[in-house]
Amino acid sequence: MATSTAVRPAIPDTSTISRTGQWTFGKVLNRVLFWILVVFIIVYTVFPFFWALISSIKPNAELFATPVQYWPSQLNWTFYQFVLANGDFLRALRNSVIVSFSVVAISLALGSLAAYAMGRLKFRGRTPVLYLILSMTMFPQIAILGSLYQMINALGLFDRLPALIIAYLTFTLPFTVWVLANFFKAMPGELEEAALVDGATPLQAFYRILLPLAAPGMVTTGLLAFIAAWNEYLYALTFTQSRARTVQPAIASFTGNTQFELPWGNILAASVLVTLPLVILVLVFQRKILAGLTAGAVKG
Repeated sequence: MATSTAVRPAIPDTSTISRTGQWTFGKVLNRVLFWILVVFIIVYTVFPFFWALISSIKPNAELFATPVQYWPSQLNWTFYQFVLANGDFLRALRNSVIVSFSVVAISLALGSLAAYAMGRLKFRGRTPVLYLILSMTMFPQIAILGSLYQMINALGLFDRLPALIIAYLTFTLPFTVWVLANFFKAMPGELEEAALVDGATPLQAFYRILLPLAAPGMVTTGLLAFIAAWNEYLYALTFTQSRARTVQPAIASFTGNTQFELPWGNILAASVLVTLPLVILVLVFQRKILAGLTAGAVKG
């Protein structure tokens, strides 16, 4: 007599399903939290500029209106007309352009040469010198303000643009040397050796072979130096008085119709005009900046 055996259906492993479900839920939760954090950072960083832009085109009566109006009832360009017709502000803007580009050019010219020596040449005491250069960027500006003021007065540079250029190099040049030294150090030595075998001098190998490869780092450090010089306020206020004043002290010196009135509309319009060049530069060089920040992060 044939006997039949019943085949029992396979029972799924509930522990595996449970672990899979927990893993999926955790992944979704992490993704949601990540995007919440991204949105928060974007709003936190962009909202001040948005508020300055919106307030600069509001009518004067709506600047302090209650409840707060997040959009102007009508566009008002009088604040921008005042700023663009202000001769002192335009002169200060020209001074800022001259000083900032001069600081960037000198920082990259001298900093790249020093960084090449620190990154490619082997000599005793190289590491302590690099850390000494890095330590110079850690000093607060106020710590050397008195000595710089005495030096600038002794050189007869007070209220002149070279005073600001010299002062700004104290914090842009060490940073440039430190960052670019790591770029040159990470480059393969075979490139330089091949150029030397072909008859190039070390200086020719530097500016023909290594310097083009360091373009992302040059752009990144140059832009950071430009931002530092463009936004600097303490030295500009201390070492200048009238003719060499830059935009930051010039904006702070705006006065209203009365002694105790602050012209917030004019200040916000000038702030927007001063911020726009930085935004444009970052958008134009964003690919180079990203390449410069990530260069050397992965090897092999």
